[in-house]
Amino acid sequence: MINIVWLKRDLRTQDHEPFNLAYDGINKIFPVYIFDTEIVKKKDFSSRHFHFIYNSILDINETLKKFNIIVTIFYGSTIDVFQYLNRKLKINKVFSYNETNNLIHLKKNNEIKIFLKKHNITWELSSKNGVISNIVNRKNWDKRWYSYVNDNLIENKFRKQENIDIENPFIIPNKIYKKLQKYPEELQLSGETKAWKVLNDFINNRSQNYSKNISSPLNSRYSCSRISTYLAWGNVSIRQVFKFVKNNEKYNTNKRNLNSFLIRLKWNSHFVQKFHVEPRYQNECINRGYENLERTNKIDHLNAWKNGSTGFPFIDACMKSLIKTGWLNFRMRAMLVSFLCHHLDTDWRLGVNFLARQFLDYEPGIHYTQFQMQAGTTGINTLRIYNPVKQSQDQDPKGIFIKEWLPELRDLNKDQIHEPWIQNNIEQNLFFKENNLYYKPIIDHIESGRLARKKNWSFKKNLSVKKENKRMVLMHTRNN
Repeated sequence: MINIVWLKRDLRTQDHEPFNLAYDGINKIFPVYIFDTEIVKKKDFSSRHFHFIYNSILDINETLKKFNIIVTIFYGSTIDVFQYLNRKLKINKVFSYNETNNLIHLKKNNEIKIFLKKHNITWELSSKNGVISNIVNRKNWDKRWYSYVNDNLIENKFRKQENIDIENPFIIPNKIYKKLQKYPEELQLSGETKAWKVLNDFINNRSQNYSKNISSPLNSRYSCSRISTYLAWGNVSIRQVFKFVKNNEKYNTNKRNLNSFLIRLKWNSHFVQKFHVEPRYQNECINRGYENLERTNKIDHLNAWKNGSTGFPFIDACMKSLIKTGWLNFRMRAMLVSFLCHHLDTDWRLGVNFLARQFLDYEPGIHYTQFQMQAGTTGINTLRIYNPVKQSQDQDPKGIFIKEWLPELRDLNKDQIHEPWIQNNIEQNLFFKENNLYYKPIIDHIESGRLARKKNWSFKKNLSVKKENKRMVLMHTRNN
C-alpha cells in the first residue's frame, strides 16, 4: 500500500514530520504537490509564487531521486486529483501539516477531509511552526512556542524504494510549463538548498548590521536575513532556523543582532496563530466595529499607489522596488499600507491582494494580520500613520534608494529629492510640465494625515469598536 505525503507550504526534506510519520516500515511513500486550478486563479496568487514553488519541488526531487522518490506535481482540482489517486493507488494513509492558509485552501481541505473519511482513509495532520489548533486564548502560548523550537529536530532518513509508476493526467499546461523553464532573475532563488546558503551567509557575514539597517530599504536588502521567503514556503522550518542561530559559534559574539532576529521568528508564529484562529482576517475587519468606518476609495488614487505614481518619491520607489524584486523591508511595507489606508483613505481590502501578489514571501497568516494592523482595523494596536516625507528623509537621507528606482529624479540633490514639488514656479513648470519627468503629488500629505488621525482616533471611541476590543484582547493577546 501507499502512504501519500501531501506537500503544501512545507517544501523541504528535513525536520518534516509528515515525511517521518509516513515511513512506517511497511508502505511506500508517494509525495504530491497539487497546483489547484481554482487556487492559482485567485487574486492573491501570482506567477512568481508559481515559480518559487515549482523550483522548490525540483530541489527536493534532486535530493530524493537517489531513493527513487520524487514529488509528483498535479495541476487540477484537488478533489479530482485525490479521486484519481484513490482509483489508481491502494492508499493506506495521507500525511500533511495542519495548514494555516486562506479561506479557499480551508474549503479544499474540508472537501478532502470528507472524501477521505468516506473512503476510510486516515489523514494524519501535524502541527507546524508552533501554531496551535483549537485554542480560545493565548495563555502559556509563548512557553509552548519555546518548547517547540527547543525540541529535537526531526532527522528525516529516506530509504530507497521501488518506483511508483502512475500516469499523470493532471499535468501543467504547456503554456505555463514553458514559462517555468526560465526563473525570473530579479527574484530570490528558491529551494531548501538555497535557503541554507542564505541563512549561513546571514549568520556569518550580513547579520552584523541587522538591527542598524533594518529600517532602511536600501541597506536592509543586504543586512536582513532574507529567509522570509524560505519560511513562507517551508524550505526551512522555524525550529531549524532557531536552533541553527542559537547553536552557531557566531551567536555569542553577535547576541544583540541575533536575539533581535530570533524575536522576529516568534512574531512570525504569533501572527500566523492569529490567522489560524480567525481566518476571516482575509476579508473582514477583524474588529467588526470598523466595518462601519467610511472610506472615500478613489480609484485613481488606488491605481497611482499600485503603479508607483503617487508623486511621493519614497512611496513610489518602494512600490517599484517591490514590484520588480518581490521583497521590501518590513517598515516600508507598513508605510505602503498605512499610506494607502490613511493618507489615501482607501479600504484595506482594495489593496491587500495586490500586495500579496507582489510579495514573493507571501504568507497569508502574516500578510492579512499585518495589513489590518497597519490599516488600523484591529482597534487594539497603536495607530500608525507614517509621514511619507519624513520617512524618506530618515530612511533614505541622500536619496540613493529613490534614485535607484526613480532614475528620472537622479539629477535632484538630497534637499530636493524628498519633496520635488517644493521649488519655485519656474522650476516646477520645467520639472513637472515641459519635461514630464515626474508626477505631482496626488494629495496634500500634511492635510490628509491630519484628517486621517482625526477620523481614526475619533472612531476608536465607537461603542462597537470598544466591544470588539475586549474580545480581541482575550483571544489574540499573548498572556504568559
